[in-house]
Amino acid sequence: MAELVYRPVIGFAKTLFKVWDLRIDCKGSENIPRSGGAVLVSNHISYLDFIFNGLAALPQKRLVRFMAKESVFRHRISGPLMRGMKHIPVDRAQGEAAYQHALDSLRSGEIIGVFPEATISPSFTLKSFKSGAARLAQEAGVPLIPIAVWGTQRLWTKGRPRNFRRSHTPITIRVGEAIEAPRDQYAGAITRRLRERVQELLEAAQRAYPVRPKGPDDTWWMPAHLGGTAPTPEQVREAEAR
Repeated sequence: MAELVYRPVIGFAKTLFKVWDLRIDCKGSENIPRSGGAVLVSNHISYLDFIFNGLAALPQKRLVRFMAKESVFRHRISGPLMRGMKHIPVDRAQGEAAYQHALDSLRSGEIIGVFPEATISPSFTLKSFKSGAARLAQEAGVPLIPIAVWGTQRLWTKGRPRNFRRSHTPITIRVGEAIEAPRDQYAGAITRRLRERVQELLEAAQRAYPVRPKGPDDTWWMPAHLGGTAPTPEQVREAEAR
């Protein structure tokens, strides 16, 4: 079926990248299969992560169908675009339909994008992973593709104003080798292995990132364990529990 919405949106996004003068460093795209189903699994630090995850798949001529919260599909602007790009709405109160939709898509040879942390991590560190991605891969008989993005939080993240100026912001993307998800293995064990791999890729992306905070007022986007002033995971959990 012709991609009447997705490809024009990609062209528009690439134009915006040039306008913003983003410095995108993407390595490992060859790990994304050129054909067949796969589950693309990423960390989540920005509202724009899905764009850069999708960008990583383009060298392999693949389009990623992301699972996203249902409210995005009800927005008057994003809704028609999300539906036109065949992304998958997730109603967290009734997730069975979204799971089946994703499973059918995987079996038909699509790549499905999943953020197993479920929400943006305000600490910019990995939260715990839900096991849905592993279970989808197991049931569909497809691999898991781990991916990490870094720098996207400087453009637009939870609790911060958007920065869409011509900022020369570097964006680092690292795609890892496929992880198999055998049916005879416990989904929790596969999820732990997957999280460990995404953590390794995230640390590699952070090491490769070409800039550091410019001063005390620019440390918000660095996690506390790297010397930044982002809240620690413990502080985030305490705030969420209130």
